[in-house]
Amino acid sequence: MPNLHPQIEKVLETMATLNLRPIEAMTAAEARAQMEATAASRKAETLPVARVENRAIPGPAGDIPVRIYWPPGVGQGEQARPAIVYYHGGGHVIGSLDTHDLVARNLCGGAQAVVVSVDYRMGPEHRFPAAVEDSWAALEWTHANAAGLGADPERIGVHGDSAGANLAAVVAIMARDNGAPKLRLQSLVYPVADYRMGSESYRTFATGCGILTADAMRWFRDHYLRSDADAADWRASPLLVPSLEGVAPAIVIAAECDVLHDEGLAYGERLKAAGVPVERHEYAGMIHAFFGMMPAVDDALNAQRAVWAAFKRAFA
Repeated sequence: MPNLHPQIEKVLETMATLNLRPIEAMTAAEARAQMEATAASRKAETLPVARVENRAIPGPAGDIPVRIYWPPGVGQGEQARPAIVYYHGGGHVIGSLDTHDLVARNLCGGAQAVVVSVDYRMGPEHRFPAAVEDSWAALEWTHANAAGLGADPERIGVHGDSAGANLAAVVAIMARDNGAPKLRLQSLVYPVADYRMGSESYRTFATGCGILTADAMRWFRDHYLRSDADAADWRASPLLVPSLEGVAPAIVIAAECDVLHDEGLAYGERLKAAGVPVERHEYAGMIHAFFGMMPAVDDALNAQRAVWAAFKRAFA
C-alpha cells in the first residue's frame, strides 16, 4: 500500500464524498467539465498580482488564448521583470486557464515575474504535436513581445505541471536547438516524460493514489497521441531525446505516490548526466496534483515556494 501523508489521506476522503467519476470512464468533454467544477470549488488565498488580462496571440493554427499576470510594481517606473511561460496540466486533454489560475497567480506573485499562461490545443480534437506547436509559439511570442509586457527578454523561464511539464521540457529542448530564447530555468512539476509508460511506479501506484491512475494515464495517452508510434517521438516523450546537453537549468518536483514518479526522477538524472544544473525535490507521501492542493496540503505551498525561489535565483 502507498505510504500516503495524513493530509493526502484527508484529501482523498473528501474526494470520495464528491463521487468523482474515474477519468477513464468519461468522455473528454465530461472529464473537462469535472475538472473545471473541482477547480472552481477550491478556495484558497493567493499572492497578490497587479493585473490580469486575457489575450489571443497568433499560433500555427489560429489564435492561442493566453492569460497574462503582472506582479505588483510593473509599469510604475521599475525595471523590466522576468517572464515565465506557464503550461497547465491535464494529460494534454483536460485543464484550462481557469483550472490552474490559482497556481498561476501564486507563480506571478511568488517569483515576481510576468506570467503568460497558455491555453494550448488539446486532444482528441487536436492531437500531438498540436500542443507542442502552440507551446513553442507562445514561448516565441513572449520572447518577441517581452518589452511590451514590461518584461526582460533575457530573463525568461518555463514552468508546467504534469502534461504542462512535458511541454515545458520539450520547448526547453526546442529553445536550445533553435538558439533562442536563452531560457534561465525550466520548472518541471511531476512531468510526463515517457509516454511508453513502462516504469515501476506505474505498477506500484496504479490505483489508490487519487484520480491519476495507470488506466487514466492510458486514457490520456490514447486521446493525445495519434498512434503508439508517437510515444517514441521525443516531443511526446522528452526522456527519449538523444541529448539534453545545453538545455536550460531545471528544477524537478516529484510526488512519491505518483505513477509519474519514476520518469520524473529519471528525467532529472538524464539532465544531471548531461551537465545541466538540476535542483530536485521529492515530497514524501504526496500524490499527483498535490502542487495545487492549497491550503489543505502544506507541501503544496512548500513545493510552490521551492519553485518561486528557484526562479528568483535563476533570474537574479
